[in-house]
Amino acid sequence: MDNERNQQRFESVFSNKVRAGKRRTYFFDVRRTKGEDFYVTLTESTKKFNSEGYERHKIFLYKEDFNRFIASLEETINYVKTELMPDYDYDEFTRRQEEWESRQEEEQQEGSSYKPVAKSEKEPSIETEDDISW
Repeated sequence: MDNERNQQRFESVFSNKVRAGKRRTYFFDVRRTKGEDFYVTLTESTKKFNSEGYERHKIFLYKEDFNRFIASLEETINYVKTELMPDYDYDEFTRRQEEWESRQEEEQQEGSSYKPVAKSEKEPSIETEDDISW
């Protein structure tokens, strides 16, 4: 019974992931506390260069900090976008991802979704943070 309760306590009640290139993925998970409260974990998972596996960094964010965290994050990002790098095309990678997804969809519709991929180009299939072998 205790093991089942611990499993439920650390189980994600909501999860979202953002792939950021070939080596990095961000996970945003909502988890439940012992007291039936909720908190957010932000995890950066990076594939290691020289070995198998992943390196991870995790931030725990509690509800009392949500508004200040979001405000500071937006202020920091806006500073970079407007003051430090105003001419950079921040939508470049979004367009690339959309183009890639569109090509994948077209290939699937044509029935020719198989294309040999060099081993160095393969991206690990990561669906949730739990799919990563730490």
